[in-house]
Amino acid sequence: MDDKENFARPLLETRGLSRAFGAGNRVVRAVQDVDLAVYPGEVLGLVGESGSGKSTIGRLVLRLIEPSAGDIVFEGESIAGISERKLKPFRRKAQMVFQDPFASLNPRLDVEAIIGEALDAHGLYRGARRRARIGDLLEMVGLPASAMGRYPHEFSGGQRQRIGIARALAVEPKLIVADEPVSALDVSVQAQVLNLMQELRHRLGLAMILISHDLDVVELMSDRIAVLYLGRIMEQGPAADIVAAPRHPYTRALIAASPKADPDATRVPVALTGELPSPLSPPSGCVFRTRCPHAQAVCADQVPVLRGEGAHRFACHFDLAPQSLG
Repeated sequence: MDDKENFARPLLETRGLSRAFGAGNRVVRAVQDVDLAVYPGEVLGLVGESGSGKSTIGRLVLRLIEPSAGDIVFEGESIAGISERKLKPFRRKAQMVFQDPFASLNPRLDVEAIIGEALDAHGLYRGARRRARIGDLLEMVGLPASAMGRYPHEFSGGQRQRIGIARALAVEPKLIVADEPVSALDVSVQAQVLNLMQELRHRLGLAMILISHDLDVVELMSDRIAVLYLGRIMEQGPAADIVAAPRHPYTRALIAASPKADPDATRVPVALTGELPSPLSPPSGCVFRTRCPHAQAVCADQVPVLRGEGAHRFACHFDLAPQSLG
């Protein structure tokens, strides 16, 4: 999606979204002051190391957990803090594809019952129409309609994830949150599932939040990327700009560490010093400063705000020149 100004409004927005876990002196600020937008039909990739807050954001925007502060706006209306009863229409419009296709499907139910649960919860399709709908969904994800009578243990990991995708699509959502959707799969199957998700995204006009620690997966799938570190956004913007000319030192380190498919291509290494800080005691000021090669005194005193020109923005006190990493 090249020009977000063509849309009247985002499908989903977060404003100052924050979430803390724990109490007293043992508080983990998993997400801090996150502003994001997802527009109709686009894929927003969330990338960062483990503990960066990616999955927490995914659960927050679906209201699977409650925010500590901030707002979540879907189709122009706030859904933060509203009751579960009022959330029911939203539940149909926003669905999740989980990381582990082995744990996310009930082993006691056959495929028809697994996919049918979502239809039943929203009063959609009954009798022969319900069964036909489930068959259509299975064929949509590359499985035969006859598979609806089988149980999860009879399928491979990639097939189980296809069933999970079919379940998410059953109620015709507008937004899918895909949390590490291929990380539990064999490498040989990952590309097949990603290609399926791209095909379905275009065919159905879906918006998607793609959560991954794998920058190559995010680059392949996303229109825009947000890079997270210890619960804060370090950089966000069009995927092509983020990958070709990253402005934040952390983004540069992630890209440089990511292997390239082209054996003749090189990426300039970016050194990271020190260990990832404990989320129980994050650094003051810029949370990345303890590992940043450009850190100065101001970095310890002030939290940098996202800045930049146009859609490409970065949270750094210094205007580092755009850098190509090869």
